[in-house]
Amino acid sequence: MPASTLTRSFRHPNYRLYVAGQLVSLTGTWMQNVAQAWLIYRLTDSSLALGVAGFASQVPVFLLALLGGVLADRYPKRALLLACSAVALVQAAVLAGLTLAGRVEVWQVVLMATLLGVVNAVEIPTRHSFVVEMVGKDDLHNAIALNSSMFHLARILGPSIAGVLVGLVGEGWCFAVNALSFLAVMASLASMRLEPVAATSAMSGVGRHLWEGIAFAWRTPRVRAILALIAVASSMGASYLVLLPVFAGTVFGQGAGGLGMLTASAGLGSLAGALLMASRREARGLRRLAVWSCAGLGCAMALFARAPVFWAAAVLLAPAGFALMVLMASCNTMLQLAAPDGLRGRVMALYSMLYMGMAPFGALAAGWLADVAGAQAAMTVMGACCLLGALGPGRAIVAAGGTQAA
Repeated sequence: MPASTLTRSFRHPNYRLYVAGQLVSLTGTWMQNVAQAWLIYRLTDSSLALGVAGFASQVPVFLLALLGGVLADRYPKRALLLACSAVALVQAAVLAGLTLAGRVEVWQVVLMATLLGVVNAVEIPTRHSFVVEMVGKDDLHNAIALNSSMFHLARILGPSIAGVLVGLVGEGWCFAVNALSFLAVMASLASMRLEPVAATSAMSGVGRHLWEGIAFAWRTPRVRAILALIAVASSMGASYLVLLPVFAGTVFGQGAGGLGMLTASAGLGSLAGALLMASRREARGLRRLAVWSCAGLGCAMALFARAPVFWAAAVLLAPAGFALMVLMASCNTMLQLAAPDGLRGRVMALYSMLYMGMAPFGALAAGWLADVAGAQAAMTVMGACCLLGALGPGRAIVAAGGTQAA
């Protein structure tokens, strides 16, 4: 593929600044995620405590993302992102100080995780809707795919660095590095030269703005169907990650090393999917691509559940990661192109609420189903749900028609 096609969004100076800052910050965030999980497990020796911390960090996105979308439409997005980065910096610095001083307790870690979840409820829809201001609609699909590539690169770099750093000097320094990493994204945002963008009047009530976003999504068949497909894929498809430790340890008897291989296979598939999306010359054809990727995700999960040997299971996770990435990138692009400028923040808040905010609920459902019927049966049922999603909401997306991207 021509390099100019793959990296076309880099011709925009603001986007180049954005990527430089975000890559540093996301790497720091993944370092903190790994260090935080290890710290909680070291303090409690409890998998339940890990689940509670994960739930605390994610559920605010489900509860507050719509409010974050209203803020993104009412106020300048760059200012909101700077404010979010500043609060996240303080959060990481507090964790670093408590841990390095040897005074950290589990309740404090959970409290800081909840605070970061509240920040994310504002930051995620704002960041998604900010992309179009940097690259325009013609390059939007490419920028979204490059963002995904950057995320998964940081997902590889951050845990690798954290694993070394925790072993050498402890978790506190990972938190400190993450705090410093936010300076990079704040500097990149401050350096951008942006065209003025009209924001929604802040004179109207927040409740009215919330209802406007929900009403637009509900009365627009295409948007409604896309959000329904995201809900299915997030709650059933993305939750396959929760069961990987069970497959690595109990089903295949491979231990932590096997879990690493399974996770890496899914990550490589996701990175390949992001690069494929970035290489597309235009947004045309995303409707059918989303449907087929949802069906492919369901098939890969069902086949993985019945894999007879470990190496076959590891191979099958690559197409699962690939399909999930293509599906979410396609839906993200279609929603942004379908949303009016004044509603984009609220539409992306719905995307964030369903994609990330439903993750803890999907994880609970997957864990319960695996406990009742076994991991293999649970994975099979979840894959079947993705297939039903392709046949239901997926077909509705195709039937809705609309713009060339939808």
